[in-house]
Amino acid sequence: MTEQNKTNRISSGVMAAIATAAVAVAGVTGYFALKKSEQPVPGDTPIENPDQSNQPATDEKKATVYWLNSNGTGFNLEPQGIQVQADKNKPSEFLEAAFNSLLAGPTEGSGSTAIPKETKLLGIKAEGDEVRVNLSDDFQFGGGSAGMIGRVGQVVYTATALNPNAKVYLELNGEQIEVLGGEGLELEQPFTRENFTKNFEL
Repeated sequence: MTEQNKTNRISSGVMAAIATAAVAVAGVTGYFALKKSEQPVPGDTPIENPDQSNQPATDEKKATVYWLNSNGTGFNLEPQGIQVQADKNKPSEFLEAAFNSLLAGPTEGSGSTAIPKETKLLGIKAEGDEVRVNLSDDFQFGGGSAGMIGRVGQVVYTATALNPNAKVYLELNGEQIEVLGGEGLELEQPFTRENFTKNFEL
């Protein structure tokens, strides 16, 4: 075999080896490129919405509470609509939410209240055309006769916001009362809007 033939065979072998290596490198490179393309890109992964079926359902409605506004010679009972998370079809729960807002006191520019801030709601039950409101005995302290009348009016009108013709029974610490406070304000129960307006003057 001549030197020229040996050289040609070596060159062919080297070229074949280089070609084989190039194919192998290309294959490996393509494999890793493919695997990389399958990996999620940060920020591109879609965010699934949480299952809202497991969220507690609330029915946000507008309740009405009553504040006192001065008219120069006395007071008027002024309604204010407030948002509460309660179901109007469950009147006891709905009125409970309204009374919690009433006892928390007025917001700026919404009038005033004669109800002592220490007063707590102990219970409320609306059934048929009757509403029973049970407050802590803090309700009867402080203020003169005008203040006593005003706070009773706030309770009566707020309690009858769902049914203006309802009868309201006022209890302190679970006991229905006939006289309120040191002023000895006599209360004829049950209250209605009609008999409150007839028997008391704000």
